[in-house]
Order: sequence, then structure tokens, then C-alpha cells
Amino acid sequence: MGLFGRDKDDKGGESRRFQMREQLMSIGDDYWIEDESGDRAYRVDGKAMHVRDTFILEDANGREVAKIQERKMTLRGKMEIERPSGNATVHKALVGIRDRFKIDVDGGSELTAHGNIVDHEYEIERDGDRIAKVSKKWFRARETYGIEINQGEDVSLLLAIAVCLDAMSRG
Repeated sequence: MGLFGRDKDDKGGESRRFQMREQLMSIGDDYWIEDESGDRAYRVDGKAMHVRDTFILEDANGREVAKIQERKMTLRGKMEIERPSGNATVHKALVGIRDRFKIDVDGGSELTAHGNIVDHEYEIERDGDRIAKVSKKWFRARETYGIEINQGEDVSLLLAIAVCLDAMSRG
């Protein structure tokens, strides 16, 4: 069973879960994202010596799957996700009672993230349907949280979004 068992997603398919570190890192730190079996699935490399926050998401074989960069000089928080399969931009909402983010995906539907981003209790939705859920409740470790991704969804994109949201919630 590994770190946690598989659940059914909202459409009856099996979801996948990954374990991530809370408050990811300072720039220059690296860490692994583990899958539900406890295997290293993705590596986040925090690039030092950059003017803006920059992270590289690599698969277990060391291939870059996403470059994540903060966009400075914007009215509201914004981070860019550059990927071979298409880019995405994560925007923080200007107002709201709860944390809300809009994610523009090149060639795809807009996504939203809402909930308590700082405490890692939130959902990512497409057209009102939940496609991923983030929660600390699945783990006892203080600095760990999980992300559950519905079957058929773009895992590397959703993990990159979680990295963005964590970085944006800290600053």
C-alpha cells in the first residue's frame, strides 16, 4: 500500500497521490516528490543565483518536465510554468475571502485553485470539477502534505502548479 492507499476520483477512476514537503524550500534547495509507493517520482531543483524564484521539475530519470519562474513587476502574484507540452500561468486573485488562484493553460481549459493554500488544504478544478486535491490530513509528519490527482490528468502540470502555489503563498 505504500504511503497511502488509492482512492476513487470523482468520476470513479483511480486517483494517484504524491507526497510533497510543506514550504518547499529556499532557492538553492532540492527535494524529491514521492509517489504513493514511497518511490522518488519527481525532483524539484530550486535554482540559486537567480533574480526571481526559479524551480526545475524533473522526472525520476532527471529529464526536465517543467521550468517554474516567478514573474516580477506584476500587480498581483504570477508564476510561469514552461513545459514542452505547453505553458501555463498561475495568477493570484486580487480579492477574496479564501485564497483563490487562476491558472491559464496554453491550449487547454482554465483551471482554478481555491481553499486554504497556506495550510495546504485546497482543490484544483476545471470547469467546476475537482481534478486534484491537496491536504496535510493524510500525513502525521508536520512538514508534509499530499496531492491527489484524478486519473487521466496531467501529473507534471498539477505538481508544478502545487510548487507555484507553495512558493506564492510564502511571499
